Amino acid sequence: MQAPEKKIQDEANAYINIEGVNGIKVSIITVTYNSADYLQDCINSVKSQNYPNIEYIVIDGKSTDGTQAIIRKNEDCIEYYVSETDHGMYDAINKGMQVATGDVIGILNSDDILDNENVISSIVDTFEKEKVDSVFGDLEFVDRYDVNRVMRIWKGLPYKRSRFLYGWMPAHPTFYIKRSLVEKYGGYQTHYFTAADYEFMSRYLYLHRISACYIPQLLVRMRMGGQSNRSLKQRLRANRRDFLAMKKNKIPFSFFVSILKPMIKIHQFVKQKQKGNL
Repeated sequence: MQAPEKKIQDEANAYINIEGVNGIKVSIITVTYNSADYLQDCINSVKSQNYPNIEYIVIDGKSTDGTQAIIRKNEDCIEYYVSETDHGMYDAINKGMQVATGDVIGILNSDDILDNENVISSIVDTFEKEKVDSVFGDLEFVDRYDVNRVMRIWKGLPYKRSRFLYGWMPAHPTFYIKRSLVEKYGGYQTHYFTAADYEFMSRYLYLHRISACYIPQLLVRMRMGGQSNRSLKQRLRANRRDFLAMKKNKIPFSFFVSILKPMIKIHQFVKQKQKGNL
């Protein structure tokens, strides 16, 4: 692999047309920084997908641990890789979006995993059948050291634009969107920090009214301890940035909605307790 340049691909492989598989190309972007403890699990979950037309992009923030060695070891499945300093996770995601060539773009954090080998196939099938601009599904927050130990459950809901009026949002790590729309409406606004993902989705789904479809199945397992999911208390502290994002994207009664937003996450903890009692 000659990073950071893209590998030259045979045009005949750009769109794979075999029975049961359509031609949608999916770009998956993983951003990393000193992620050696978990990155291989993340990569393995991409390599295990039974959908063949995946462009895998890894943007590294110039890691100083074994991250770069892991990336080089897996160069057979990585189409593009760069290691350089950046201005945080969302700046790195924007870099990945700028080089992506897929019809659809999704983000997979370096310490997260796709739940099973059918995830990307399910996402592609939904784009094809429903003719929508974006797709999202369910998420489980899992123990940092044991991905089979579920800590929280983020169960999605069928998409309705009006749900943004109550502080709702799709689970960001499950959100896949057409690249043509990203080129039209722009990437992540990094000055919103941990609220950048919410600003991104409210801009697309609420302000610009793009279409979306919910897949009622688990797509991603997300390790606890990331920038925005460490505790409910930290989410409460982040509500000012949520408010600013809502105000920017013309969500009515932004101040009150920003207070509701972390409160509606409480049921995620309750559902997990109920699941544990079954």
